[in-house]
Amino acid sequence: MREPRRRAPASACSARSASAVWQRWRAPARAVLPGVSALLVAMAGPASSDESAPRVHLAQSLRADLPQVTVPPTLSARSATRASLDIRVGPADALPRNSFVRVRGLPPAVSLSEGYAIALGAWAVPLYALSSLQMVVPTGVTGRAKVTVSLVSEEGTLLAEAKSVLIIEAAAPAPQANRADLRAPAQPKPPVPSPGDREAAEKFVARGERELEQGQIAVARQFFLRAAQVGYAPGALLLAATYDPRELARWRVKGVQPNLDEARKWYQRARELGAPEAEERLAGLGAD
Repeated sequence: MREPRRRAPASACSARSASAVWQRWRAPARAVLPGVSALLVAMAGPASSDESAPRVHLAQSLRADLPQVTVPPTLSARSATRASLDIRVGPADALPRNSFVRVRGLPPAVSLSEGYAIALGAWAVPLYALSSLQMVVPTGVTGRAKVTVSLVSEEGTLLAEAKSVLIIEAAAPAPQANRADLRAPAQPKPPVPSPGDREAAEKFVARGERELEQGQIAVARQFFLRAAQVGYAPGALLLAATYDPRELARWRVKGVQPNLDEARKWYQRARELGAPEAEERLAGLGAD
């Protein structure tokens, strides 16, 4: 009597089915896997053999398509000056819309010429302002600082980052004047009002003289002052006269207190502006 045929276990059938499927797809897989493997190896970095050269170029081309930010490893500046902050981003077609640069680690007293402060020593700068960006270093600020420059998207996602060291040196010493300059300093030339300013000053003086005739000393002083401020000598001379006790007595003005200090100050100004009679007036006050 023939023994009944034994059936293979279910697990064995499954294994044979899987093997058949694999045989059917093995050839296409062999064609696809090398390309995937080459891509993964290229992204991982260069290999030790000569065959890695094309893979390295592939990886570099992939990295070049990503947003980047670069900054010199060392930034130099001097106290009491402005210094350029060289930050570069790119490539342009890889930069998201409205992305910006964030600078952190600056000394608290140092500010930037563009952008706005977001925290102590931290600034946000739009990309269009990078070409003219400068650090404004106040007097007395020196030392080193670790600066971090980040490229950030509009949503706050970090796209790229670079680091640098900021070195701030003391301000350069001021040049010393030679002995000839110390013995005989150059006398500043009196300012010459422009034709328009001179015409306006003449009108101020004329108006002040009318107020003076009416005894309005305080009002007259305002017009004389405006004429003196544009460098018009008669305005300074008349303004000094409104404080001079001798001139007030000559005008028979009552109720106005003279002021020798103000009179001397504006006579000196009138002398600087070229009024010849100011010298005599100063001598009359008892001071030169």
